[in-house]
Amino acid sequence: MIAADTVLTWYDLAGTHLDIFGSLGLTLGFIAGLMPRRAWMLGGSAACAACFGAHYLTLGALTGTAMCAISVVQSLVSLTCLGAPNRNGWVHPLFAATTLIAAWLTITTWNGTPSACAALGALLATAARLNAAPQTMRLLFLGASLCWAGHNLLVGSVFGLTCDLLTILGLGIALWRALPPRPVTAPGYLQA
Repeated sequence: MIAADTVLTWYDLAGTHLDIFGSLGLTLGFIAGLMPRRAWMLGGSAACAACFGAHYLTLGALTGTAMCAISVVQSLVSLTCLGAPNRNGWVHPLFAATTLIAAWLTITTWNGTPSACAALGALLATAARLNAAPQTMRLLFLGASLCWAGHNLLVGSVFGLTCDLLTILGLGIALWRALPPRPVTAPGYLQA
């Protein structure tokens, strides 16, 4: 009987860390930051947000769940409509409306500092999705990931925090790869 109790206790403790949605979100979050094209980054971001929305729901982090739902909508709209002829007119108002909905959802699901971190992360990610330049998009997603890291630390999401750290790493690698090469100077020569 003691072995069965030990297994059940371990399962109860590990249960939140064996979440399939958290695992998928973690993988997709890292991969999205490394994608070379804007469209691929947005598709990966939408899939990641959908997985983490389900993960946060299992943790009871309702603000995080709500922000993820808005993230999915914004990512898919930005992916399919931004820059397309005859569609630009309604994209920005839609993003403004989703930002207002995010503010309302933050207030209605308020849980203190974790909610503030999720809301700020969602706001920075919204700005990233509206940006056409991949490098600027990565910088804004970097800021969003730092905010989400605060949220995930506070709500106890091991997958979320790990994903944020990997996403920050992936975005850092992608930003570093895009830096212009430095001019090479021959050693031993003094520059004036």
